[in-house]
Amino acid sequence: MRLNPYFSPSRLWAVLMKELVQMRRDRLTFAMMLGVPLIQLLLFGFAINNDPKGLPTALVALGQDPYSRAIVTALELSDYYAITERPTTRAEAERLIAGGRVSFVVTIPGDLGVRVMRREAPEILVDADATDPVAMSGAIGALNTIAQRALQRQSGQDLAAAQRPAQTLSITVHRRYNPEGISQYNIVPGLLGVILQMTMVMMTAMGLTREVERGTMENLLALPATGLEIMLGKILPYLLVGAVQVLVVLAFAKLVFSVPFAGSFGLLMAAILIFVLALVQLGYAFSTVARTQMQAMQLTFFFFLPSIMLSGFMFPFAGMPGWAQSIGEALPLTHFLRIVRAIMLKGADLSAIGLEVAILTAFVPAIAVLALLRFRRTLD
Repeated sequence: MRLNPYFSPSRLWAVLMKELVQMRRDRLTFAMMLGVPLIQLLLFGFAINNDPKGLPTALVALGQDPYSRAIVTALELSDYYAITERPTTRAEAERLIAGGRVSFVVTIPGDLGVRVMRREAPEILVDADATDPVAMSGAIGALNTIAQRALQRQSGQDLAAAQRPAQTLSITVHRRYNPEGISQYNIVPGLLGVILQMTMVMMTAMGLTREVERGTMENLLALPATGLEIMLGKILPYLLVGAVQVLVVLAFAKLVFSVPFAGSFGLLMAAILIFVLALVQLGYAFSTVARTQMQAMQLTFFFFLPSIMLSGFMFPFAGMPGWAQSIGEALPLTHFLRIVRAIMLKGADLSAIGLEVAILTAFVPAIAVLALLRFRRTLD
């Protein structure tokens, strides 16, 4: 029977039905086609905010006069500042900002009330964590207005003070760790985590699925080795690849972008090792779900999208709503970014970033157990 060379609706319908059946069978790919756009809509529509508010702030109020209390009350009621810490010493305030627990340390001097009564210019000192210049710019700009209006309202409580000219409040801002506001100082260290996550998870996830596609998985399972031994044998070679990537990124950060390195190189390497171990195990867990290399790649990007947007790499973490921050806290990249920026830009030691290191370390056994359980279920 000769094939009709012209367009045939029946042949088109047959090919179309075949593709629909194949799409229905490949449920993972179909879910990715629907899930990725929905995640993008939700994240860009609800979670992203370039003008963060409610930033954690440490307050050092050395005076108890009415004017100081008025400024404190105004800060507590403002949208930009959330007074979460009240350190009593300068050393305690330094630990808070170095460890990333607060974005600002606002110091109200003890002589502020005396200066106001003498009609001298009062002064407020602000230490700002400038590792992320975008996150702090709006809050710093609003501080002068907030404090100035508080002084004016307090001075207006008595007639004599109301008739005086308004006091000129001086705000002295110390932009810590990045005084010039250079964006590369914030982006380049973060790129270390982003590059490692993208490559380590993807390469590891595709490693096992490649064995399945090529038909060599049976030979691998026939080896006299346990699931743990097979997992370690598959993921350990990628640690060498990650080491090369780390050296390249750090070399470019120092030689090309002139990013300062104020902390311990050994502490940074230890944190990177923990992070890479978590990533390769996560990729191994993905490989037990995916049946093909294409599915493994899709799962990687499905995980990569919320990680890069909710970790504080592209957008200020403090500007996201509570539900988005909760998701971000469950991502290894979020804690690694805090660690690498604190070590490189702030010179933080283990005591300052101990909580973040502990959380990052907890991911390693948790993901390992998940990967082993998935691998055994795959064998069954």
